[in-house]
Amino acid sequence: MSGSGYQRVQIEFHDRPLSIETGRMAKQAGGAALVQFGETVVLVTATASAAAREGIDFFPLTCDYQEKTFAAGKIPGGFFKREGRPAEKEILTSRLIDRPVRPLFPKGFNCETQVIATVLSHDRENDPDVLSMVGASTALVLSDVPWNGPIAAVRVGRHAGRFVINPTTSQLAESDLNLIVAGSRDAIVMVEGGASMLPEQVVLEALFAAHEGLQPLIALQEELQRLVGRPKRAVAAPKVDAGLEQQVREIGLPKLRAGLANPVKQERYAALDAAREEVVNTLANGSPERAKEVGEVFDRVKKHVVRETIVRERRRIDGRGPADVRPITCEVEVLPRTHGSALFTRGETQALVVTTLGTSSDEQKIDALIGETYKKFMLHYNFPPFSTGEVKFLRSPGRREIGHGALAERALAPVLPTEEEFPYTIRIVSEVLESNGSSSMATVCGGSLSLMAAGVPVKAAVAGVAMGLIKEGDEVRVLSDILGDVDHLGDMDFKVAGTEQGVVAVQMDIKIAGVTRAIMEEALEQARAARLHI
Repeated sequence: MSGSGYQRVQIEFHDRPLSIETGRMAKQAGGAALVQFGETVVLVTATASAAAREGIDFFPLTCDYQEKTFAAGKIPGGFFKREGRPAEKEILTSRLIDRPVRPLFPKGFNCETQVIATVLSHDRENDPDVLSMVGASTALVLSDVPWNGPIAAVRVGRHAGRFVINPTTSQLAESDLNLIVAGSRDAIVMVEGGASMLPEQVVLEALFAAHEGLQPLIALQEELQRLVGRPKRAVAAPKVDAGLEQQVREIGLPKLRAGLANPVKQERYAALDAAREEVVNTLANGSPERAKEVGEVFDRVKKHVVRETIVRERRRIDGRGPADVRPITCEVEVLPRTHGSALFTRGETQALVVTTLGTSSDEQKIDALIGETYKKFMLHYNFPPFSTGEVKFLRSPGRREIGHGALAERALAPVLPTEEEFPYTIRIVSEVLESNGSSSMATVCGGSLSLMAAGVPVKAAVAGVAMGLIKEGDEVRVLSDILGDVDHLGDMDFKVAGTEQGVVAVQMDIKIAGVTRAIMEEALEQARAARLHI
């Protein structure tokens, strides 16, 4: 932050001081923010490379969250006595930072960008995760990196029927709701969290109480940006060759529509790849640069056709209407020597979910900044490459697998019996055998079945469904049980899990500027109908 001076802004935020400062630490980063709430302090930096990466079709953003043990006055365990590979909490928080900021980078900006959040102090009452999200937004708005923020994030709990913004650790222990909500001035952009079988209306009210509650944090960032924000880099918007798009449509549209009409995923992909290759070979004239351009235009036309069909005809590529759920089969006790097993299949998504019971010696020990805890319930999610017909190296679980496992674990935890009722350690493993949309929600459904097959006295059955959104102008279509194609080409991925009584887990990511209350209400109600069907 060369040339920027020291500035600090502060407000009273729900009876505790919250401050953001810049210009004292990490001055060579593109942007840096030191966020303090109570006695929890997080340093967040945002830096982008000077030159763009060529030849990539994704935005090269990396977000990392790291907890230093000195933040809680502790020395790391183990032989080396220093921090090692990221813990699950660090991985999940890295995802929380990434998800709301990624959609707000402009198209055409391909410089490698890195956001790093480092916990420097932890008072064991104020969780640094939402502070890291606020710090990431602040660092980006202060930097020269082009970004359409700011956003802010808060956690919302509920105690005695009243919503609590950024509850302390002790307050959260008594809450029947734990949601993290990120939003802009006008709309919600990300949701993550769980509830104790609460009605949809309560969850909806919580989301918008959180959105209202985060507005002072956006104002604080805007004030700091006015004081010391750097001018943003210029970004050239991608050029659209209207003539080339017309040629692609004339040559490829018939085969594109025919390929999209195939309900079988692998056959559909093969037909679309063949259509794309034919269009590229016809129009590229042997030029690699031209071939890349033609391929990008073909992909853009495909996206438009899929979205147009859903909006105008209310029909998806597999022939379903917006609210239809794919055919479902459920099998239990499919493995002879396991404690409980289930095979859950929904369309072309399939999960083999196995429950294993153990004693107290099998509990997972977690050495976190807030202290040492033991975990009696674990859910591990595995996504082998054959589930999508691909060939890849088998590696240890990545961020996505850890995130999906945490979501499914959160969904099933509220229905488990108390330790007094069932004193066993429970481990669920989900092996995704096929994937074409929402394998995490298939894991929830299969996990519920496998728990019952293992004889665990659950309070209720749990089901989950992924909702999608297509928004073209004023036309909006909310979709139940989305395919992988719509997840990729649509505007929202909103996963909702619950029982007959109410919601237990939600996760929402979007690719547009935000979603309104009306859309959220429609999505939650449609998800409820789909969940009860499942």
